[in-house]
Amino acid sequence: MDTLAQLRAGQLSGVTRLDITDGLTEFPREIFDLADSLEVLDLSGNALSSLPGDLHRLTRLRVLFCSDNLFTELPDCLGQCAALTMVGFKGNRIERVPGAALPPLLRWLILTDNCITELPAELGERPHLQKLMLAGNRLQGLPQSLRHCHRLELIRIAANQLSELPEWLLTLPSLSWLAYAGNPLETEADAAALEATPRIPWSELRLEQQLGEGASGVIHQAVWDRPNHPATAVAVKLYKGEMTSDGSPLHEMNACITAGSHPNLIRVKGRIFAHPEAQAGLVMQLIDPSYRNLAGLPSLASCTRDVYANGTRLSAGVALRIAAGIASAAEHLHQHGITHGDLYGHNILWNEHGDCLLGDFGAASFHAISDSLESRALQRIEVRAFGILLGELLERIDSGLSDEGRVHLEQLQQRCCQPQVLERPGFAEIVRVLENR
Repeated sequence: MDTLAQLRAGQLSGVTRLDITDGLTEFPREIFDLADSLEVLDLSGNALSSLPGDLHRLTRLRVLFCSDNLFTELPDCLGQCAALTMVGFKGNRIERVPGAALPPLLRWLILTDNCITELPAELGERPHLQKLMLAGNRLQGLPQSLRHCHRLELIRIAANQLSELPEWLLTLPSLSWLAYAGNPLETEADAAALEATPRIPWSELRLEQQLGEGASGVIHQAVWDRPNHPATAVAVKLYKGEMTSDGSPLHEMNACITAGSHPNLIRVKGRIFAHPEAQAGLVMQLIDPSYRNLAGLPSLASCTRDVYANGTRLSAGVALRIAAGIASAAEHLHQHGITHGDLYGHNILWNEHGDCLLGDFGAASFHAISDSLESRALQRIEVRAFGILLGELLERIDSGLSDEGRVHLEQLQQRCCQPQVLERPGFAEIVRVLENR
């Protein structure tokens, strides 16, 4: 983290990234001294409510974060920033988004957790738009112009006031990751499944070391010590209750429970009750430490694509076992009326044998179990996400795959990613193809 004092002393000359959280109420004019080099500017966590009208003087600026400030309107000056591709204003008080505020090369827009009721038609006139984060607003609709955004791959519209999903949204050729939980349009979680889930008293749990933390909650290793049973090692996820970029953590919890049991899903043992601070949480199976994440989160540069560790190579047997396991888990979820919404390598745990688990239900949404054009389209959107994952696995196979086998799998991958949404295969067919490989 940089400091305002360093900036004013000229100690940051030539930097390409600047991060300042210092209670700012005004934009420091000294930032313009970095115009020849600055590409990424993060002013999150301050008390800013405006930006200077000449922001475009930062001619190399590609990424701007102003989350957790006091903006009530997306600043018009952003639209004049010719190189700006990523804009993040999460957790402000934004009510209005002027069309003039959208930069021409906009690729990634984050407006999560604001007060926006309407988006401008100009949003659909940004041909590079690839990622759109709108969860936790007051939207009742989306601009029809978005139908022209053929590169749009990820959209988060959870926790708004949408009464229906526009038909054009379900036909976007590149859309792969969609989260819409917590809108009036959404089918409810299975009440019977939620009610049947065992309730585990907080007093029976003893937290140990923290295993991880995400946007929606913190996971600890724990001991479950219940009367007349041997103590059991488990994982405990305590939800934060705050709006995340995907949506509400409580919707995530309901999806985890409703998903039920499958060998490629992390098993839920019960939900926590009688927490002293009324915090929501789940008790889940403890994953063996031999499992690790398949990939890392997308970067600022990759936008919607996971980042794999350099040198990641897999045998054909391991890669195809992972692919078949995830396809089977997705088929199971769809049969239960759930789309995962975040089917990515970074949400997959795997071991050297190819055993794998699909986790993180933060973007999960419910749809009708009955067959309809809408439910079929929602499922086929997720098939494209799987197709991208399959392609990433194929790229990393270093042995055990014949030329004929590779062609066969590449054809499957292309079918999963074809632009005509309803012509993609369903997961039942994908599982059959992979199992008969």
